[in-house]
Amino acid sequence: MPAATCCPCCEGALFEIGHDESQRLDVVRAQYRVIVTRRPKLACRACHGGVLQHAVPERLIRGGLPTERLVAHVIDAKYHWHLPLYRQAQMLATHGIALDRSTLAFWVGYAAQELKPLWHRLRELLLASSKVCVDETPAPVLDPGRGRTKTG
Repeated sequence: MPAATCCPCCEGALFEIGHDESQRLDVVRAQYRVIVTRRPKLACRACHGGVLQHAVPERLIRGGLPTERLVAHVIDAKYHWHLPLYRQAQMLATHGIALDRSTLAFWVGYAAQELKPLWHRLRELLLASSKVCVDETPAPVLDPGRGRTKTG
């Protein structure tokens, strides 16, 4: 908005007759955060009958570190973007998060077991269909022992 609110010619009030708009594309770097769950212990001072505490919230991996969203992120990067787990571990390390590839692999395997009923139902639906459309786009995959990639 211009600083002047009066017409420079006649000193009359200025009114908005339109506006120009521009857009810019920005990026916000991925953010990793630690979610702390606080469960206070409660006791009665009068009777000393016992200690009460809320139950532990359910997790995808009981007693595990990742949230469901983080596991979904790892799976998406692995299967949708063809990003190997060792490279994801390297990327996490740049954020100061030290996770082994084996830990990420455990998360992927655990999630696969949880998704197995969904996989069975999708398989039933696909096999019952008269037509199936697939994406057969080739993607480079590691070729162990040869030190290079092959088309997968």
